[in-house]
Amino acid sequence: MITRQLSISAPIFILIYGVQEVIVNQFRLPGGGFSIFFIFALVWAILSTPDVAAFSGFASGFLMDLSPTSSGPIGQWTLIMVASSYVISFLGSGNENVKGNPVGVTLFISSAVFLTETLFVISGVLLGVQTGSFGQVLLTICGFSLWTLVITPICLPVFSLLHDIALDTRSKI
Repeated sequence: MITRQLSISAPIFILIYGVQEVIVNQFRLPGGGFSIFFIFALVWAILSTPDVAAFSGFASGFLMDLSPTSSGPIGQWTLIMVASSYVISFLGSGNENVKGNPVGVTLFISSAVFLTETLFVISGVLLGVQTGSFGQVLLTICGFSLWTLVITPICLPVFSLLHDIALDTRSKI
């Protein structure tokens, strides 16, 4: 069962990562833009169990570390994504109002993006990574969160369908 889920999930993650790197990174949007892969990873986490979310957080964080646009040391995104994916799944698993409501998922993902990006900046400062001024960082984090708030409802049905295809354990006739 796990082999089937991994063999379906891995190409989906790589496909969304490829879309992010080839297409989405070419957009120059005000406020920092958005990351479709980041949104995908967090939606996947909220729809999964905490164990699956931690594993998918590791995979997505590893891919984010490999990105040419990543500004931190190797392993920083992996650590942040494992922790945030697990926490998001843990908080979302007990609250069915969040999972069953697209508005709730959208707001939850947007706030998770804000907190995860803030955690990334704080951990980067602790690791000695050069950052911009406080105003620039705040503008980028807020802009990233607002773009996430706009993009998530558009992508949520597709990401939910991909999650159901990959991790559905019921047999289909």
